[in-house]
Amino acid sequence: MHDLIIKNGTIVDGTGAERFEADVAVDGALITGVGRDLGRARREIDASGLIVTPGFVDAHTHYDAQVTWDGEVSPSSWHGVTTVVMGNCGVGFAPAAPDRHDWLISLMEGVEDIPGAAMHEGIRWSWESFPEYLSALAPIEAAVDFATQVPHGPLRAYVMRDRSYDAATREDLSRMAALTEEAIRAGALGFSTSRTLLHKGSDGVHVPGTFAPAEELLEIARGMSRAQRRAVFQMTSNHVDMPKELPWMTQIAREFRLPVSFNLLQTDPAPELYRDLLGELDRLVAEGLPIRAQVAGRPAGVLMSWEGTVNPFLSSPHYLELMHLPVNERIAQLRRPEVRRAIVGDTPFSLGEFEDYILASFHKMFQLGATPDYEPEQNQSAAAMAQALGCTAREVVYDWLMEHDGRGVVYFPIFGYSGFDHEALRQMLVHPGTVLGLADGGAHCGAICDVSMPTFMLTHWARDRHRGPRIPLEQVVKGQTLDSAELYGLRDRGIIKRGYRADLNVIDWDALTLEAPRIAYDLPAGGRRFVQGARGYRATLVSGTFVSEQDERTGARPGRLLRGVQEGPHGGRSR
Repeated sequence: MHDLIIKNGTIVDGTGAERFEADVAVDGALITGVGRDLGRARREIDASGLIVTPGFVDAHTHYDAQVTWDGEVSPSSWHGVTTVVMGNCGVGFAPAAPDRHDWLISLMEGVEDIPGAAMHEGIRWSWESFPEYLSALAPIEAAVDFATQVPHGPLRAYVMRDRSYDAATREDLSRMAALTEEAIRAGALGFSTSRTLLHKGSDGVHVPGTFAPAEELLEIARGMSRAQRRAVFQMTSNHVDMPKELPWMTQIAREFRLPVSFNLLQTDPAPELYRDLLGELDRLVAEGLPIRAQVAGRPAGVLMSWEGTVNPFLSSPHYLELMHLPVNERIAQLRRPEVRRAIVGDTPFSLGEFEDYILASFHKMFQLGATPDYEPEQNQSAAAMAQALGCTAREVVYDWLMEHDGRGVVYFPIFGYSGFDHEALRQMLVHPGTVLGLADGGAHCGAICDVSMPTFMLTHWARDRHRGPRIPLEQVVKGQTLDSAELYGLRDRGIIKRGYRADLNVIDWDALTLEAPRIAYDLPAGGRRFVQGARGYRATLVSGTFVSEQDERTGARPGRLLRGVQEGPHGGRSR
């Protein structure tokens, strides 16, 4: 008598093998059978016409603060995600000197656009060292399993104090390496650093470690290797500079045999560079080095709105006069014809080269709509629409933002859309040296909502895409289950097979629908964030427990902190 049998489903098992029809038996937290005639169960689900997949593993999130107050870990848990990895991009909350709490919050607020007030109210500090941080996370009960990494910025600030932006001394390097080793031994899944010039704290200063020399990164990797645990070295790149970063990453992988993961995106300043980097990955993979690029399933999309962090009029003098108003009062003013005329007629001032590029690139601004289209054609841009209508692009965008009672959303694909289609993304997604990631759950609350990427992969790439080749469903599922689990050594999940974790999704794939992103004010202190839901998840199980049914959350919290590698039923991965 099993606890549960999911009957008659189409199994997409996570290995990339062809789908097949079978039943799945679950007892406790484990899958105990896959096939037919599995016996009886205390509960049965008829999955006829539905697909059954492993739970999705999101390897790149920033729920470091949110997981301490939100057991639902939303919106990730709304999209079939059953495991998240936090602590990416060199930012996080440990180690934490008692007098550095405000600084750590400011760093996270600036880099990841998470409201500082929400973190000040939501985080209950009870740790200093990284092992103490893990002990503080251990009692948390959540709708997903969660794991974390050692972030370079807080590590540097803890060791170097007020010198954290300066060059590290030999003693500093030795202590950072020792603390990283300690953290890995305690259960951190890896170490993360940021080298992108886009990442700055609320004070406008780059994350500590952004300009660290290779010597520092190698010394930290040496400390990781001393822990004699499998741990990932994760790096967020300054994308156009990736060629000069590859030598030290290659050395870490070759000398210390550590898995190395770096972000790979297509950028407008160097739109063909990704091809060169894929070529380098071909060589590295052929050599057997554990280097993988994390790639996105859709363009990194800035969502522009009156309620959010970004809109094209942030550098318009007349708009600045209204910014201090509560959002409803501001929208009421923006409805006035004379206000519209003044704002669209403004001469914007400069906020900086990158900011000016975003605010004035009307050729890459699109109306997102109630049914989001993340692969719009160039003739749908604000610039193209303005030319067709005989008006300015500023007028077009203003009117788009005013739709839906002033809650309209404009989509700006900042990375991965240089060719105005998804071909570059497809090439990166199907490459053997890449892993799906970069959904950034928990981050960029007022400007980006790519956390729905798992659902997007199933709908757009495997089912609906019409502007180019699709990706087979089996490959899409493998990319966000087995592949992402293996990156971080989570060998007990990501496959539907006897002995593996009963992290499962039952999905009405034909009816699966991605909802439009919307602003919610549900963070502590009334903090604002974009959220995005989905319809079509008939059930999601974590450790054999239903965390959602029929697109509704059950309130169950079986998820726990993961410490280090999770061994599979045979101690490794069975394909």
